Amino acid sequence: MSSRPAAHRAHLLAHRPDRGSTEPLLRWTEVPTPAVGPGQALVRTELLSVDPASRVFMSEIRSDLPPVAIGAVMRGYGIGQVVESRRADLPVGARVSGWTGWQEYQLADDAQLEEPFTVLPQPSRGTAPVPSEHALGVLGLTGITAWLGVESTDPRPGETFLVAAAAGAVGSVAGQLARERGARVVGIAGGSDKCRYVVDELGFDACVDRHDPRWREILDAATPDGIDADLETAGGEIFDRVLTRITPGARIALVGMIADYHADPQRRHGLRNLIEVAEQRAVVRGLLVTDHSDRFEEITSQLAIRLTDGRLRAVHDVVDGLENAPAALDRVFDGTGRGKILVRVHSSDDER
Repeated sequence: MSSRPAAHRAHLLAHRPDRGSTEPLLRWTEVPTPAVGPGQALVRTELLSVDPASRVFMSEIRSDLPPVAIGAVMRGYGIGQVVESRRADLPVGARVSGWTGWQEYQLADDAQLEEPFTVLPQPSRGTAPVPSEHALGVLGLTGITAWLGVESTDPRPGETFLVAAAAGAVGSVAGQLARERGARVVGIAGGSDKCRYVVDELGFDACVDRHDPRWREILDAATPDGIDADLETAGGEIFDRVLTRITPGARIALVGMIADYHADPQRRHGLRNLIEVAEQRAVVRGLLVTDHSDRFEEITSQLAIRLTDGRLRAVHDVVDGLENAPAALDRVFDGTGRGKILVRVHSSDDER
């Protein structure tokens, strides 16, 4: 196990997103590595999850977590290894998940963190360990979000289930889960290659290329009987068009509104077709995965079964180097990534 360095690298929030500013939102710098006191442990970050919610954390959008303070380490969820410890539940060498932040080292102190670190389960005898990529993706908050979204929209055999960002971390899993239920699954993705991927490899019934100038007409044609259930991740003009296709009694789960993650409300798209919700007696529900922590173990167990028996496929897009985390976040929003986007910060001792 390596010794604790006097300083380590981190991304600090420099300012809130601002329409008129071209300055980087984050400042890449060195910060002191904290000493470990009673009831604390030091975690070295190995793998960092890159999520759309990061844009929310940077801004002052109301959320279940407060905005990151200016000058503070950027908030982020990751996996790491305990390198020093003065607490029995986090022994040295243990691999853990939690709010590592966009930094190389995090002090595990339950009094300071939004949630405590959790020790990753050890594989049972004769089974391979779960890859870290899966623990942050399909078997982590991403997969749990997809499961809860599909569960809440309850797509039934023969119904049409729609998910935008279909090649992304949540959408790709949700579409497969809805297909398992017998629904007809339609995705929306950015580019013909992604559309071929979700149809040919993930088993979606159809996919709409949002880069096609005729995407609205293509969406209409792909949903001839309307949309019965929608797991909404995109928001903006895509969601506005989806509302014109919903059927009476449609169920909509709002798990993300990527197009509207702006600090300036004037930049948000807004909805012109909200009247459709009333006219079609649709049910719209906001969903935050952190509200369901009591079900995490139950859901990840079900996802693991499907991953093992081949019913579920998961793709990861891993970027090397913590310094590249801002560029990795850009890939979430510009649509150039596929599946779960992660940043590898350090390799675990087991891999070295």
